[in-house]
Amino acid sequence: MTATNAPIGIIGGTALADLAELESAEIRDDIVTPWGAPSGPLARGHLAGRPVCFVMRHGPGHKLAPHRINYRANIRALADAGCRQVIAIAAVGGITDVMRAGRIVIPDQIIDYSWGRAHSFYDDAEGGLLDHIDFTTPYDARLSDALARSATELGLDPAVGGVHGVTQGPRLETAAEIDRMARDGCDIVGMTGMPEAALAREAGLDYACCAVVVNKAAGRSGGAAIHAEIEATLAQGMADIERLLVAVLPALT
Repeated sequence: MTATNAPIGIIGGTALADLAELESAEIRDDIVTPWGAPSGPLARGHLAGRPVCFVMRHGPGHKLAPHRINYRANIRALADAGCRQVIAIAAVGGITDVMRAGRIVIPDQIIDYSWGRAHSFYDDAEGGLLDHIDFTTPYDARLSDALARSATELGLDPAVGGVHGVTQGPRLETAAEIDRMARDGCDIVGMTGMPEAALAREAGLDYACCAVVVNKAAGRSGGAAIHAEIEATLAQGMADIERLLVAVLPALT
């Protein structure tokens, strides 16, 4: 399988629950990996003329809490399907002023505040020979650049670069926790970016995050109801993400 016909993995989150434009989709709900079953069925089809494998991070009906997601099975299922590149979609909160609601962000760094998650393929005998991966740059630069270019060409005004803080969830953060993350240098906050990114690196996959800010983080919204802000932003955010995927996929090699 060459790079140009290898399927591109897409992990959908709150900001992208499904791929409405996926053509000729084959739904596989019988996939099992050495680490169990993925979050939901693997949908294989074509988007913008490119083969794609899509998995819902939170499962059908958005029922899996961030700390209950089988990240290892999701990544392994995509790798076993032949994927070499993975675009991870995420809904996040904006911490810094420029991370306004509705903005697409292509982060380049992560700080992991999560705990207790199965964060490596090397936790047991199934993982094989231990490998201490280099995680200096957690996202693939080439894939991130392609997303940023396509988003810019579409007039989406993406925020290119930034630090993605990953919390445990499923609750939202306190204002004090967001203040701490701001002091640490975080620009956005989400709940699912780790261990997903590190597992992709262990699996040898090029991985990039495409996040959409759906609300201002706790203490940054001026008293507005966070859930109302999320609901108001999600629909447009999903539409922008799908437009971006259609634009960027043909450009990937």
